[in-house]
Amino acid sequence: GKPAPHVDEMVDKGGLDYLVREADYLVNTLPLTPETRHMINQDVFSKMRAGAYYINIGRGGTTDTNALIAAVKSGQIAGAGLDVFEEEPLPADSPLWDMPQIIILPHETGLTEHYSQRAMDIFMENMQEYSSGRMPRRNLVDLDRGY
Repeated sequence: GKPAPHVDEMVDKGGLDYLVREADYLVNTLPLTPETRHMINQDVFSKMRAGAYYINIGRGGTTDTNALIAAVKSGQIAGAGLDVFEEEPLPADSPLWDMPQIIILPHETGLTEHYSQRAMDIFMENMQEYSSGRMPRRNLVDLDRGY
């Protein structure tokens, strides 16, 4: 819920209902934790505008696939772009494959021209910290939070 540069409005989980009613695009970048499993569900889809699109580049388990399929089939939402799925790989018999309102992408949204160099820079910085007896500081996983 804290302000961020280049972001018109930032809300916490409590603001999700408000946002989905207003948004043309709902972009999911959530990690998968017990709190986020199926966070995007029938209730969320039912509050979205009929012309809105859902994009998931986070974790597949944060979305209730059956609710997504129903929302698209009923016209509740206009469509979706997905590069992650609740079940991976996406089964060959999944209805998502045959829905023209769904765009299925490879799970590569994080790859950019400079990704490898940036990842190596972080690794080297953390390795230097670790080798010097200090705790690495960048991109650490919080085991209690699950991401």
